[in-house]
Amino acid sequence: MRAGSLGMQESLCHPKAGPLLVAAGLTACRGGSILFSNERSNGYGRGRPMPRFSMPQREPQEKLQVILRHAARVFCEKGYEGASIRDISRSSGVSLAGLYYYIKSKQELLYLIQIHTFKTIVARLEKRLPEAATPVEKLRILVHNHLDYFLEHPVEMKVLAHEDEALEGAFRKEVLEVKRRYVKIALGVFEEMQRTGAARQLNPRVAVLTLFGMMNWTYTWHRSETDPQADALAETIAGMFLHGVTNGHGNGSPRLVRPAAATLRNRRARADNL
Repeated sequence: MRAGSLGMQESLCHPKAGPLLVAAGLTACRGGSILFSNERSNGYGRGRPMPRFSMPQREPQEKLQVILRHAARVFCEKGYEGASIRDISRSSGVSLAGLYYYIKSKQELLYLIQIHTFKTIVARLEKRLPEAATPVEKLRILVHNHLDYFLEHPVEMKVLAHEDEALEGAFRKEVLEVKRRYVKIALGVFEEMQRTGAARQLNPRVAVLTLFGMMNWTYTWHRSETDPQADALAETIAGMFLHGVTNGHGNGSPRLVRPAAATLRNRRARADNL
């Protein structure tokens, strides 16, 4: 998707105490658990329609996690624009009224999925990095942390990759702040490698964003039944990033194929946000 300044102890809410989530009765507590203030003992009744498939009674924070998992699955299958709150209601077994008790909009659902994922990844990374003895070991930890989380959450990974520009306003701004912090950590690791002679004097931003490109699209080809799992996959990708694949015996420069102009504009727009 860890302790530290971006740890799960931070609120998952909107900036400035999260008025939208607070209005929905949501707060955050230590350790990342989500609490629901003024929780009613029964989310239905009083004329509210029962869901088609009744969801067993759960603790409030577990209910939100159920909703977010099903929302991610629906966004993954239909795309953010093609999905509706009614689709998420049918998938999760939570009535429309029940959904709106916890969240205010489809935008808020996408925001919660993205902010939870990125804050979890960054917090886990910040917790593990002090264990590293060298900058290269830090890079290997970064790669393993990223791939380990995303292989466990492939649906969320696809949503993050494909719905990168769907968030708007303050939601988008807050998620971008966490993503930029993540990139800043990676840049710091690479620059430390350069200072110690473990990496060539390449453009750090180009190198780091290339590494993220290698990691972020694994979901498009990775098959859990045949491809390496997190440990071996992280070692392979880190090794390719650190040493390349030719072992110093390449046969000249490869022919470069220039992407279409529209593709380049889209890539540049995304990179400029980081």
